[in-house]
Amino acid sequence: MTGELPQPDGWDATDAIHAVLHRFPVYKPIVAAVNGTCVAGGFEMLTCTDIRVAVPEARFAVMEPKRGLFAGGGSTVRLPRQIPYALAMELLLTADMVDADRALAMGLINKVVSADRLMDTAYDYAEHIATNAPLAVFATKQSAVEGLALDLQSAYDNETRHSDRVFATEDAKEGPRAFAEKRPPRWQAR
Repeated sequence: MTGELPQPDGWDATDAIHAVLHRFPVYKPIVAAVNGTCVAGGFEMLTCTDIRVAVPEARFAVMEPKRGLFAGGGSTVRLPRQIPYALAMELLLTADMVDADRALAMGLINKVVSADRLMDTAYDYAEHIATNAPLAVFATKQSAVEGLALDLQSAYDNETRHSDRVFATEDAKEGPRAFAEKRPPRWQAR
């Protein structure tokens, strides 16, 4: 192994892949439901999600190295930030398939449920998130995503900016008021 890679010639899918998988941040929560084999582009998309539910039969792999390819849709960047480094490297370098229980133990997915509960569980997560103040949820995810690209102090400063913006909203007044009045909050997203 020389470590030297040739320069690409011919068709280049990089722009299309990057446009879909990592050129635009999404600050709305994304819940994934995996009901089968999750490899290649499907795995790349999985690493773009926030909460992941899978059936016991689901299987996961970064197959590209086994095929002489490179997982260039963001997995080599996102995965080591999402699960422990050694486990990320196990997936990235071995190209081995892991089952749902192993994926759960690695922290790649949040929950394993039966096929008949898969979509209900994913919707339950989404509906539960939707009971929270929308501006607070949006700012929380935005701060977390942006913080990954910042040094620690800059991430704290960024978090403070998001916090200040949320605390200045009507919803920030409604939440404590509803709690004190023992009623569900009525979020206005303002």
